[in-house]
Amino acid sequence: MIRIRKISNPNLEANIRHVEKVKEIIRNQFPDISEKKIDNIEAQMTDPISSKFQSILFIALDINESVTGFALLLYMSDLQFCFLDYIAVSPKRSSSGIGGALYDRIRDEATSLNAYGVFFECLPDDPELCNDPQSIPQNQKRLAFYEKFGARPIANTLYESSVNPNDDCPPYLVFDGLGKNEAIPNKTARNIVRAILNRKYGDYCHADYVEKVVKSIKDEFVVLREAKYIKPKKKAALNPRLKDKDKIFLVINDKHNIHHIREKGYVESPVRIANIKKELDKTGLFTYGEVAKYPDKLILDVHDKGYFNYFKKVCENLPKGKSVYPYVFPFRNATKAPLDLSVRAGYYCFDTFTPLNQNAFLAAREGVNCALTAADSILEGRKSAYVLTRPPGHHVEKAMFGGFSYFNNCAIVANYLSKIGNVAILDIDYHHGNGQQQIFNDRNDVLTISIHGHPSFAYPYFSGFKDEVGENSGKGFNHNFPLAEKLTYEQYLKILTKSIKLIKSYNTEFLVVALGLDTAKGDPTGTWSFTFDNFNNTGKIIGELKLPIIVIQEGGYNNHSLGTNAKAFFTGLYETHYK
Repeated sequence: MIRIRKISNPNLEANIRHVEKVKEIIRNQFPDISEKKIDNIEAQMTDPISSKFQSILFIALDINESVTGFALLLYMSDLQFCFLDYIAVSPKRSSSGIGGALYDRIRDEATSLNAYGVFFECLPDDPELCNDPQSIPQNQKRLAFYEKFGARPIANTLYESSVNPNDDCPPYLVFDGLGKNEAIPNKTARNIVRAILNRKYGDYCHADYVEKVVKSIKDEFVVLREAKYIKPKKKAALNPRLKDKDKIFLVINDKHNIHHIREKGYVESPVRIANIKKELDKTGLFTYGEVAKYPDKLILDVHDKGYFNYFKKVCENLPKGKSVYPYVFPFRNATKAPLDLSVRAGYYCFDTFTPLNQNAFLAAREGVNCALTAADSILEGRKSAYVLTRPPGHHVEKAMFGGFSYFNNCAIVANYLSKIGNVAILDIDYHHGNGQQQIFNDRNDVLTISIHGHPSFAYPYFSGFKDEVGENSGKGFNHNFPLAEKLTYEQYLKILTKSIKLIKSYNTEFLVVALGLDTAKGDPTGTWSFTFDNFNNTGKIIGELKLPIIVIQEGGYNNHSLGTNAKAFFTGLYETHYK
């Protein structure tokens, strides 16, 4: 199994070892590259101003999390094009498909950046350009590989001319138009070639050489060399259906329905998932993902071990069909928890309507698997993923459950991703995301934002005030926006816009959205009246961030509008996030 992961910050603890392995591959596969350039990779990635391009590293990981290959993509935003600096696999891995997977991933990244195309260099397959005939077969093989993707050398320029008289095998400049551009306007081509030679090879290409190459671009449109290795395919009729990789990755908790509380007034029911799924299936915007299994350790990184063990044990020991509700709330003494399991529920809970039963642990545990599966899909290159699960999770603190919730899916995912880059949680449920606030209260590697009904009238009542901003290292990294019992969407929009600015200013690399649809008109647990159009607009605004996004289902209990409002949100998100 190959997993491609994007690295933006090479100095995070989890990335340092991987970057060192990348350097090792460079030394093995590119022996002519100086040690100075190899050691400069981290600086190049963290200082785009000096280099005049943004460096994005992709690594291929095997099942043991070992680096088996990498690609380094440069993005020059002022000219809106990408340059593939390196792509290589570990020795003895060349026929494993890793190179193709990496190249596919950088093409996706370039597309998401709305780049004109990807440029890179390849050694020539022309014997007149190479004095070493033994290198020609390897060069041919490499050019044939890229030709499968539609990438071919640009024609009718002097790019493949030697900088110095003694140079051998001057490289072609190869262009991949990403399926949308086959020729390059003269001015665009000149600007791009000048940028490549000056910014990437400025220490080697002297000014006269740069001018010679740039002035050799005379055609009104620079075209590509005719295909030599791959027989051109006839263009198929346009297929209106989206490709799998262009869809939202949907993970559904198929164990959610075992947690079915049939008692009157219990609104957190299995029909919620069915209603949402029914409407989403009509859009054609989703591809279904298979749920993977993850170790308990990833939960225990967030939740208290005593709580985890209690929750698991009490559920295992309850008879089928019986639920226990907390009803005694003792003063908490860490050394003297109540012995009776049914009484001890109050030791770990903060309300009287979240039941414990035989299936609660199983359903919540599978929800964690769903959330982490979605997180890994993002690390593998998906733009967005949706975790359609119940029971919800955003109310669960380190050692306290409540609000129909047992494990905090958003916090577990955020903690998992925080080892790789900055994470922001945007909680747009009607109720305060007290769980995320408490879990990350003294941390600055996860930004927590919650837009909710004011705790003076809205559950959970005891948290979500504006002056709760985090403590110690986390001070300033928690933001609460408690709003009025009745408000217009226009008033809400001002707060949402403010939250988006906070996410941007944090240099967020991953966004987790706690999606509550209980802000809808007629929801039995809320007081706001948001409509289909409002949810659609909220989705558009979040999609405009262009960040990797994991949406995790939280509240929403008006079963008449639940599915259509979910559809509205995701069609809006897709419109701006994928286009």
